[in-house]
Amino acid sequence: MLDVYTQIASIPIGYNHPALTKVMTDPKNMCSMILYCVIPGRCTLLTDSNPRINGMKSNNSSSYMTGGFSRVQTMACGSCSNENAYKAIFIWYRNKMRGTPEPTPEEVRTSVINQVPGCPDLTLLSFMGGFHGRTLGCLATTHTKAIQKLDVPSFDWPIASFPQLRYPLDQFERENAREEARCLEEAEDLIVKWNQKGRHVAGVVIEPIQAEGGDNHASFDFYTKLRGITKKHGCAFLVDEVQTGGGSTGKFWAHEHWGLDDPADIVSFSKKMLTGGYYQKDSFQPDKPFRIFNTWLGDHTKNLLLTEVIKVIKTENLLDQAKRSGKVMLEGLYDLQDKYPHLLSKARGIGTFCAIDVKDEDTRNLLLLKARNKGVVLGGCGTQSIRFRPALVFKEHHAHLFLDIFNDAITELK
Repeated sequence: MLDVYTQIASIPIGYNHPALTKVMTDPKNMCSMILYCVIPGRCTLLTDSNPRINGMKSNNSSSYMTGGFSRVQTMACGSCSNENAYKAIFIWYRNKMRGTPEPTPEEVRTSVINQVPGCPDLTLLSFMGGFHGRTLGCLATTHTKAIQKLDVPSFDWPIASFPQLRYPLDQFERENAREEARCLEEAEDLIVKWNQKGRHVAGVVIEPIQAEGGDNHASFDFYTKLRGITKKHGCAFLVDEVQTGGGSTGKFWAHEHWGLDDPADIVSFSKKMLTGGYYQKDSFQPDKPFRIFNTWLGDHTKNLLLTEVIKVIKTENLLDQAKRSGKVMLEGLYDLQDKYPHLLSKARGIGTFCAIDVKDEDTRNLLLLKARNKGVVLGGCGTQSIRFRPALVFKEHHAHLFLDIFNDAITELK
């Protein structure tokens, strides 16, 4: 099988890479894995202090992947990464509001019975089409499919429109600029209105590309201006890189494409990073131990594998490989939508993080099935999109092979 989906973008350097096999079979690592399971302690890639006590300082040797952040908190998955990042934002915001990290006796008393002021009525702003996870806080910021949220109580938090761009982008620059301006104005208006009614917007959460919601893109200028709005109103800015991080866009983090000196306050990750967690500024580190805590605080045995993955990405120059393979992929998708305009549209992508729309959901699902039966694993997103998420070792000849098989599957639809 040619896997162009990789467990929803979760396999960084393919199956059975020799470097990872070596890590798994090294007797020294067998001992290390046992110790990491029992005593989550010094993790050579991500940390240099015990996560149970004080969060973690990012190791300077891993600046390749830290994006300039000074601290990291490991978690097990994308949902718990975002869930705990939300908590860090609320703690930071309350400390800022009261002017001290020390709570009042009334706040301490009311917090354990779910009442204000100990449990403040703060909010997070999210965007339609966003997906941030399946825990309760994350579901309140997830706006994709009803099946993910149905029958589950949620928080009443503000939701802004995400730009719905028209394609090809170069033919609709004026219309898309107006659409992005409308969404930015709406987001800022929501922040102002919710602050005025006492339900302060402590933070804004957004994906660099809305993956689960349909591979929805916005311009880099949109994110630059949104970042400016969060600074203007004192909101934290959380960039959810769970699916976009790890190199598939041609940069290690998709938000690096924005070209900002200060693109985020917190960046969450998982999937290609093999473990979960979030990078954060010093100011978002809780002032006391155990405020952000769970039993394992991530799977620290995965750091052994992640260390090797980072080495492979560097030595095999896989970020540039993603750019080259992505160019072949995207050009091929453009050709296919020109060849089958009644079936395909809106080819889009950065690096190998690509997608294309099919005319309707049923046809999309049938095309996925036909491709699978021909040996290609693909996945859908949104209502009618196919998303492509190959591993970083996906090369140009893999892209050509995929495009040939995909064309055959489309031909069978006719």
